[in-house]
Amino acid sequence: MLGATLCFAALDATSKQLSRTYPVPMMVWGRYSFHCLMMLVLVAPSMGMRLVATRRPVAQVVRALMLVGTTGFSMAGFSLMPLAESTAIVFIAPLVVVMLAHWLLKERIAGVHVLAVIAGFLGVLLIARPGGALNLPGLVWMLLAAACYSAYQIQTRQLSPGESTLTMLFYTALVGTVTMTLAAPLYWGGPMPDLVDALLLASLGIYGGTGHLMLTRAFRHAPASFLSPFLYVQLIWAMLLGWIFFGHLPDLLSLAGMAVIVGSSLSIAWAERLRREIAARETGTLQ
Repeated sequence: MLGATLCFAALDATSKQLSRTYPVPMMVWGRYSFHCLMMLVLVAPSMGMRLVATRRPVAQVVRALMLVGTTGFSMAGFSLMPLAESTAIVFIAPLVVVMLAHWLLKERIAGVHVLAVIAGFLGVLLIARPGGALNLPGLVWMLLAAACYSAYQIQTRQLSPGESTLTMLFYTALVGTVTMTLAAPLYWGGPMPDLVDALLLASLGIYGGTGHLMLTRAFRHAPASFLSPFLYVQLIWAMLLGWIFFGHLPDLLSLAGMAVIVGSSLSIAWAERLRREIAARETGTLQ
């Protein structure tokens, strides 16, 4: 999990650097094309047609498009704002998922969930306050990224019980590659990458693909309730990379907003874990 979060933070930092020269859609294309290529080389030979076998192809495509939207919107936001604050905005996604799960999946929410959602959005306001490090266009991009990521998580929750994890991962790479390749005439017109920039573009796919593979492996070896706090280590990586490569550190109010967002999200994970433990005791399945 720690390695996965480092990969995701490195992807964000690299895209921020490349955005100074290249259009965001080109970076999205690089992120998914090289991710797809990596899976074709490393996974497809052993899985064959099982890699694309799915009972819900339309849902797979919609879910993949939500992740493509997350990537594109977040890269646009990273190009305008500091890494750490931008990353924190995306982490309101678990709070949005609580509301969407209640409306779309008819999941019950408790008072602690409502309080956590309110607190999380107050944390966003601390980061996005007037005079802070964020600007309005960048904030809008990151909120759109969080919305897409929330929809992606809801779709993942619906698909994961009956679909292979690697198949779901491959569809995100395939749909992202096809979509951004078909759209290339609409956005391509910038300079041709030199060798260094071409390698950085390729690294976006390597970071993304490796991060998701490591994430999958982490959840195979440990329960989500144990791993979920470690997801927020990405904020620490983002602060370190933002300081090392871009010379930016969040101020105290921004740090307070990040802490509120993380605490709100973790309280939801803790409440869900507690609810499951109580239910297990009541049914006699917890030893």
